[in-house]
Amino acid sequence: MRILAIDTALDTCAACVMAEESEAPLAAEALPMARGHAESLLPLIERVIARVEGGFEAIDRVAVTVGPGSYTGLRVGLSAARAIGLATGKPVVGVGTLSALLAPLLAETVEGTIAAVIDARHGAVFVQALGPGDGLAPAHLAVEAAAEQLGSGPVVLTGSGAPMLATALAERGVAARVANVSGPDIASVASLGLVADPAQALARPLYLRGPDARPQDHARIARR
Repeated sequence: MRILAIDTALDTCAACVMAEESEAPLAAEALPMARGHAESLLPLIERVIARVEGGFEAIDRVAVTVGPGSYTGLRVGLSAARAIGLATGKPVVGVGTLSALLAPLLAETVEGTIAAVIDARHGAVFVQALGPGDGLAPAHLAVEAAAEQLGSGPVVLTGSGAPMLATALAERGVAARVANVSGPDIASVASLGLVADPAQALARPLYLRGPDARPQDHARIARR
């Protein structure tokens, strides 16, 4: 099986093609960017596909990060993945951004808890953790609340919110190590997409919180 993986959830525009039996992508490209995903994604995908024998016809599945992440970035990636799936007749699966961040840590021997953390701004984080007990499902929490949920440690953290959560954990006397502060590796998105069940891993956005921009009801003029 070959999969086309797409990630525009955070500050990277990335795509790769990966085969089920391969440890590394057959072709991949990633561009760091905070904005401009809409203009960059399709040309990037075309460049990646051009380096794969058989092109789009050789793709059996499409995977895309579904969040949490930026509203605009998620919409861009999801729209592109659905359009490609519709045009090729191939299934499209969704991969959680936090799960993709955690994937490299799962390959390591880590004592205690591993947690993926994305800076959600305003003193909050998106977090998901695996470890002793029940772990922590993807959630949007204040930093202090996240630190409390992660327990007594030790904790290995990855993602843009890892440093601030490591500080909060240290203040509670919990041993914490930051493994990485970048976004998910596109190869991890592809690997998770290859094993995902299309009936369960739906390509739907996982926002975990409401939009930052809200109507100003107090300034609204009443209708007559």
